[in-house]
Amino acid sequence: MSKPYSPSRPLRLSDVERWDIETDVAVIGFGISGACAAIEAKNAGAQVTIFEVAAASGGSAALSGGDIYLGGNGGTPAQKAAGFEDQTEDFVKYLMMAGGPGADEARVRLYAENAVAHYHWLVEQGLPFKNSYLPGKWLEPTTDDTLIWSGSEAAWPFAQQAKPAPRGHTPQMKGWGAGKLIMETLTAKAHSLGIESHFSSRALALIADQDNRVHGLVVRIDGEPRMVRARKGVILCSGGFICNEEMVKRYVPASRVCPNPTSGGNDDGSGIRMGMSVGGDVLNMDQFFATRPFYPPESLVKGIFVNELGQRFINEDAYHGRVTHYMLRQPNDRCWLLVDSTMFERPVTYPDITVAAVGETWEEVEQELGIPAGELVHTVERFNRHAEQGEDPLWHKDAEYLQPLIEAPFAALAYGGKDYIGTSFTLGGLSTLPNGQVLTPEGEAIPGLYAAGRCACGIPRWGEGYSSGMSLGDSSFFGRQAGRQAAGA
Repeated sequence: MSKPYSPSRPLRLSDVERWDIETDVAVIGFGISGACAAIEAKNAGAQVTIFEVAAASGGSAALSGGDIYLGGNGGTPAQKAAGFEDQTEDFVKYLMMAGGPGADEARVRLYAENAVAHYHWLVEQGLPFKNSYLPGKWLEPTTDDTLIWSGSEAAWPFAQQAKPAPRGHTPQMKGWGAGKLIMETLTAKAHSLGIESHFSSRALALIADQDNRVHGLVVRIDGEPRMVRARKGVILCSGGFICNEEMVKRYVPASRVCPNPTSGGNDDGSGIRMGMSVGGDVLNMDQFFATRPFYPPESLVKGIFVNELGQRFINEDAYHGRVTHYMLRQPNDRCWLLVDSTMFERPVTYPDITVAAVGETWEEVEQELGIPAGELVHTVERFNRHAEQGEDPLWHKDAEYLQPLIEAPFAALAYGGKDYIGTSFTLGGLSTLPNGQVLTPEGEAIPGLYAAGRCACGIPRWGEGYSSGMSLGDSSFFGRQAGRQAAGA
């Protein structure tokens, strides 16, 4: 019977009888963080080997919309071409607000100060950016344009603290799903550099000495455990843990109300568990991204969300993930988007959405929804009265999206948990320095171990502040930092 290796328990160096594979840097995971880590480590002169559990590269990044969150330094070429000036301090302020109570300023500043240089690095790897701007509110471009508003930059309270600018940068490709193009490009670059990769190979455990210094890992290839020596270090880039039911139940049970995982299927937390097995600390494990998208079309942003008490609870022009987190906090997870006939359309991502009520008056809609008499009517009347003046004193919705709901018939679209199954992924992970070194709870670096992407707790670490593109931006940029650091060890 084979030895029961476990991600939660390292194999001790003294128990290794032979090395089957030797390399300088071993990368676990061939998603965007793993690809960028491998490319940088190779360019720094290291021998690099990637181990990917799936049959091909890509990971969750390949299934994404492909937005990469970039800005600062006066603006990227795409921002400048569209007439947007994005100063680094505004970028820093937004990222710090988006990071929530646990935002890491050192990490944020490093990213913000180097994001434009990172843009040019991505171009050097072969990613095509059209440098054209698509106005409006989109989940991702439906055209081959690059620049979009991908977060809450222009919404309260963010816009009051940091000058707004669109920062979602999508590689040029018609239609949705540019993440596939990103990973095809980075995979081709990695292979062109001669980086060795093993697919259908599952990392089983780290190999460490008694002081928890990491020397390699155990990988199952062709059904057999292989001992991999990593002379300079191991980089964990194996994703988050949204696909691990036990970890989700333990750390982030709130995410289960949006049960569809945003994942390629292998975000099982094994990399995080490996890091913990040698003393690595974890941060923000209760945080997650979640969404029940309500736009596009953009006209729906002019509607207002109410809960079962008939009360508004969010400015509807905020990013859809932020709005979703506010949805989840409403009594019994019940809420509706109220619209009139001028703005009614079905959301592109969920055209079969339930129209929970229709009426010629808001009293009829209120009654059909079972909301206490007068509450919804009062909410709509107050909103309409201020919207006519271009104001929203309660939630500070931008005037661009303020329109009185006065054209009958009126409707309520159902966005509660029983009506709209949302998607989610985890944001918590290993504690690391910006250079990728994994830290103990005492803040000491674990020799030979690095992490990046959703395996680590990076810039995106608060569900209410997430913006599309933060994960790909963080994963690619800090994957590079980890690759360079490991190669120089």
